Amino acid sequence: MVKLNPLALLTKNRLTGLNYLDWLRNLKTVLNFERIAYTIEGKAPASLGEDASEEVCAAFLEREDDDMMARCYVMASMSPELQKQHDKITHIGDIMLHLKELYGENSRSVHFHVSRDLFHCRMVGS
Repeated sequence: MVKLNPLALLTKNRLTGLNYLDWLRNLKTVLNFERIAYTIEGKAPASLGEDASEEVCAAFLEREDDDMMARCYVMASMSPELQKQHDKITHIGDIMLHLKELYGENSRSVHFHVSRDLFHCRMVGS
């Protein structure tokens, strides 16, 4: 039986910026395989109170572990330049939000429309 290496899919298709949507699709596939895809959508786990039950503590620690694993997958699948930019961000949800703001679908269409308008501009003679 062949053993599946999900990280191979991400290292083969590293995030460079222009391939954000393809990379995101591959990332979601890998995180779904690992059963931790929920981490890229949510906020950082809230801190525990002193009176938290054992079940709450266990759930908190599991969420923290899943968050760290997802962050490791994301960081390992980025170009070195993007790794440097996101190295100080500790929560996966914050990294994903920043990447979406930089390279998401809307930013691509905005870039297209601005470029198109710029190329259609003409200089006025003096």
